[in-house]
This record gives sequence, C-alpha cells and structure tokens, in this order.
Amino acid sequence: MFNKNIKLFLAVATIALAVWQFIENEIGNGIMLILLAAIFVLLYFKNEIIVLAFLRLRKQDFPGAQKWLSKIKNPEAALVKKQQGYYYYLQGLMVSQDNMTLAEKHFKKAINLGLSMSADLAMAKLNLAGIAMTKNRKREAQTLLKEAEAHDKHNMLAGQLKEMKANMKRAGNQPKRQYGQPTSARAGRRQR
Repeated sequence: MFNKNIKLFLAVATIALAVWQFIENEIGNGIMLILLAAIFVLLYFKNEIIVLAFLRLRKQDFPGAQKWLSKIKNPEAALVKKQQGYYYYLQGLMVSQDNMTLAEKHFKKAINLGLSMSADLAMAKLNLAGIAMTKNRKREAQTLLKEAEAHDKHNMLAGQLKEMKANMKRAGNQPKRQYGQPTSARAGRRQR
C-alpha cells in the first residue's frame, strides 16, 4: 500500500521518462510508458485496496473485506478525500453488526467526507436511521430516512425504506418502557 504522493511521483517520473523516449525516437517505449503512467494516475484516484474490499463485499465475504481494509493503516495519508469516505463507509458496514456506536461514527465520517454515488449515500443514511431508531432517537431517524429516500433515485433501497418506515410506526405505537432504577423518589419508596 503506497502513499498517494508516491503514486503521483511515479506517474510524473514515468511521463518524464516517456518524453525522453519520444525525444530519442523510441515511440513504442514512450507509448508504453504513457500507459504505465495512466495506471499510476488511475490508482491515485481509485485505490486498489478499496476496490478489492468492494469485490469481497460483493461476494458477502465480510472477513475478507475486513482483511483488505486492515491493510490501510493511515487513510488520511494513503487516500484522497472521496476514497477516505468510502473507507469509512466500508468500515461502518463491517462493524455495524457488532458495535453500533462505532458504526455510527464511521457512517457520519463517510457522509462528511463525501460519497460519489447517491445509492451509497442513501445506504449510509439508511444505516444511520436504523442506528438512531435503535437508540430511541425517533426524530433523527425520520430525518435520515427522508434524506435516504431522496438520495435513492433508482429505487434500489425501496424495500428496506418501506420496512424501516413500518418498523418506526410499530415502535411509535408501543408504550414507553422504563428500564433501570426509578427516576423519582416517590417511585423508589414504593419499591421498598
């Protein structure tokens, strides 16, 4: 895993070498070096580790995707801003089953850094709405759900959005339960 600046340096050096090859009338070598420089530029904008993690995620291989993501030690130094957004988006998806507080932090950071596809932004907001609903923050969940619905332009998440709305209605109809210690002194005396 190379730093993003190293990739740019390699691209510039390869282009300089290609120009030298063109000056020396080695046209074939120059073209090949230009193509090599294009690969370095492509890897600058599309990080290879994140692409491999997405491929693992597509196969529902969460441990494999987590293994690829763990290879990125310092996302700020290795990735451009949009890639950092996708890094935190993938991290949020990975930890959402185990640690909802950490997943919420990752999803919020991904949204702040920016996701280029509206479907990914809708999915992140849908996950945040689910986390907010489980933490009894109904207004925030409703707002996030509306935002997710607005970002889902191709109705890819229509089923999940409909199910989440139904769950919110069911949760709104249930009576509020109090867990833990009584909050008033009067309720505390009744228990003694």
